[in-house]
Amino acid sequence: MSNESYLKSVIEKEAQAVFELSEQVGPNFDAAIQLIENSSGKVVITGVGKSGHIGKKIAATFASTGTPAFFVHSTEGVHGDLGMIEECDVVILISNSGETAEVLSLLPSIKTIGARCISITKNAESTLASSSDVALTYSYSEEADHLGLAPTTSSTLTLVIGDALACTLSKNKDFKKENFHVFHPGGSLGKQLETND
Repeated sequence: MSNESYLKSVIEKEAQAVFELSEQVGPNFDAAIQLIENSSGKVVITGVGKSGHIGKKIAATFASTGTPAFFVHSTEGVHGDLGMIEECDVVILISNSGETAEVLSLLPSIKTIGARCISITKNAESTLASSSDVALTYSYSEEADHLGLAPTTSSTLTLVIGDALACTLSKNKDFKKENFHVFHPGGSLGKQLETND
């Protein structure tokens, strides 16, 4: 297979999985939105590895679209950063398998603090999903790399779920361009919004 053909196959695998994700959205996604909207605190997102990298981007998207949020690395969490989490917060825990030890290790303290938990995972029967107030689950046929191992399709789906949550919350808050400009005054996008004011 040529490089061009293989590149296309990777894109097609991920695109198909994203397309199928829309059919997996159900009442639990609405429950996640309501849980966040009914909280008086921030959204805290946690994960490790590729899930951690995706979590950082999701937190940034939440924050820039009107939902205060930040990222806590799961390993750092059990070494003191759990102190950033308050009872009024909602914690989104990301683990493809739902059995990531570093992520699961946060659960006892989060429960003691009293924060609510939303999980994003492929495994509805996992420890993480069953320990969460709301579990957002997804399915896909395969990762996109030739070994079927590297987080590719799974990390893309997690990112799309995060974007969908952030955009829905922003719409529900009637978040406007001028609000976005307050949080994003820099760069070409900031200049564009300044021109439109």
